[in-house]
Amino acid sequence: MIQVKVLAVRYLTSASPALAKGLGAPAGYPCLGMLTTDSDDATYIALDEATKAADVAVCYGRSFYAGADNATTPNAGEVIGVLAGKTPGAVRSGMEAALGALEHIGFEQAGDVPYLAHTVSRTGSYLSKEAGVKEGSALAYLIAPPLESMYALDSALKAADVKLCKLYAPPSETNFGGGLLHGTQSACEAACAAFARAVAEVAARPAQS
Repeated sequence: MIQVKVLAVRYLTSASPALAKGLGAPAGYPCLGMLTTDSDDATYIALDEATKAADVAVCYGRSFYAGADNATTPNAGEVIGVLAGKTPGAVRSGMEAALGALEHIGFEQAGDVPYLAHTVSRTGSYLSKEAGVKEGSALAYLIAPPLESMYALDSALKAADVKLCKLYAPPSETNFGGGLLHGTQSACEAACAAFARAVAEVAARPAQS
């Protein structure tokens, strides 16, 4: 697994109302926690974990153009995520859950091709909204470079009883692609395995007709 690097973390115990509103914080959630890392999709999964661990909402999450290798500053990385909560303690608890999750979530590599094939066994509020599913659902979170992602996504959809909830058509801000698939946990795991195999196939023989 390619370990995610956490680059910066900061807290606002009582953010400016204008800033909190501008970042999408719900009313009554004035406390913010912000982080940047070098892996956007792993961070989105980790932020979703935060919503299950504490009374927090992911009010803002954006990937940066061209990815971590082209970051504009040392602490920018590839993504910024912002948690909002009613109390500083809730935000810290949520952030600690996200940081803990990042120790176990990351991209794999097939040859020189990085990919993410991760089963979210139980969604929190953030990924549930992103995928349009009920909280507590299982998702396969699948990401790879442009051609690999579309080829492997097709394999994943055919390998298991899963539904495509969200297509990340390439190129994303970081020049990848992929999708969110919904099904039972076992179906999502089967889809992830099929996705990984297909990415490895392309990595081994990219010009095969």
